[in-house]
Amino acid sequence: METIHKDVARIMLTSEEIDVRVREIAKQLDKLYEGRTPVVICILKGSVVFFSDLIRNMETPLTIDFMAVSSYGSGTKSTGELTIKKDLATDIQGRDVLIVEDIIDSGNTLYNLKKLLNARLPSSVNIVTLLDKPERREVPMEPDYTCFVIEDEFVVGYGLDYAEQYRNLPYVGVLKRSVYEN
Repeated sequence: METIHKDVARIMLTSEEIDVRVREIAKQLDKLYEGRTPVVICILKGSVVFFSDLIRNMETPLTIDFMAVSSYGSGTKSTGELTIKKDLATDIQGRDVLIVEDIIDSGNTLYNLKKLLNARLPSSVNIVTLLDKPERREVPMEPDYTCFVIEDEFVVGYGLDYAEQYRNLPYVGVLKRSVYEN
C-alpha cells in the first residue's frame, strides 16, 4: 500500500494501475508508428514522469523533444491564452509528432498547441494524455490516446503539481481542497 501524503484526500490511481496502463498505451503506440520514427514531445513540466515511463516502454525508434507551454500560470483555472516558455529544437516538417501531456481538462492548451504545431507541416500530430477530464472541456479537443478518464477533481502526483509541489508522489491523488482554496 502506498503511503498517502498529508495533503492528499485519497489516492485516485495507484502506481501499479498507472504502470499497467502506460504499458498498454505504449504497445498501441508501437503499432501506430510501426515502420516510422516519430518525434515524441514532452510537455514540461507535468508530463515528464509519464513521458519517461511511456518512451521506456515503447519499442519503436523515436526521437524526443520538449516544450514548456501553459494556459494556467500559477492558478488552478485556465486563462485560455497559450504561453510558450520553451519551444521545440526539432524541425517537425514532414515528421510524425506525438504530444505527451499529463492532463487535459479545459483543452485550451492542447487546442492551441496542436494548431501551432500543425502550422509547421508535420505528417501527423497525435496526442496521448495520462489523464482526461472531458467534463471540463471548453474547446473541441479530444486526445487520440488516453490512459485514464477521471472525474473533476484537483489531482497531484506522478508529475502533476500544485504550486510546483507533489510532483514526486508515485500515485495520482486528489488534493485536499483546504490546500488550494485558502
